[in-house]
Amino acid sequence: MSAQNLTFKAVVFDLDGVITQTALVHAAAWKAMFDEYLQKVAARDNIPFKEFTHENDYLPYVDGKPRYDGVKSFLESRGIDIPFGDPADNEDAETVCGLGNRKNTKFVEVLERDGVKIYPSTVELIEQLKANNIHIGVASSSKNCAYVLEAVGLDQNFETRVDGVVSAELGLNGKPAPDIFIKAAENMGCKPSESIVVEDAASGVAAGRNGNFGLVIGLARENNAEELKQNGADVVIEDFSETNLQKIEAWFCQKQK
Repeated sequence: MSAQNLTFKAVVFDLDGVITQTALVHAAAWKAMFDEYLQKVAARDNIPFKEFTHENDYLPYVDGKPRYDGVKSFLESRGIDIPFGDPADNEDAETVCGLGNRKNTKFVEVLERDGVKIYPSTVELIEQLKANNIHIGVASSSKNCAYVLEAVGLDQNFETRVDGVVSAELGLNGKPAPDIFIKAAENMGCKPSESIVVEDAASGVAAGRNGNFGLVIGLARENNAEELKQNGADVVIEDFSETNLQKIEAWFCQKQK
């Protein structure tokens, strides 16, 4: 399929769970950090310890959100009220930022120990998009986005990267606000209406919907197809091995009708 046969102009990919298999690394780091903190609170306040779980805590309150937003959201779900603090807080500080910084330390530890794996079908799609002169960007809440992309040798594949570092510099709102996806499209000279968003988190597909993107593709890596549909995905698949450029073009055109 040649470039002139494609109606869409750009694709903006999320990173974790879409390009790289780092979503589980994030989940493990969140659990390690929160379980340590919750055990400390339980011992101090003489209350039962209730562990941080993937299904009941990570997916609804943390997945896809900027780090400090995820901390704040989860703590609110448990009725825990601590100061927000400052991003420069030491990771031992009992603040939202302190806990977020501690999670980042754990994430890097796991990443350095276990390395990073990619999703081959997503990388193959990126190569096909490049061959068809489609603009390709990455938009992620993660402040480790550049580090992860460099680790897997994919950093040169993206025309723009709007991540947690860039968001902080520009004052962009986190998902489900559409800011980072809109900025990525803008950086590539494209309108959201002629661009596609690819996401694996409920907050991410909601961001694509809220930004009025031409198509929002949800990747159900967590058996969360229904949740992705409810939050704004136009199409939900489990992996790009299930589809091809022709199908993606057909989905995009169908959405425009």
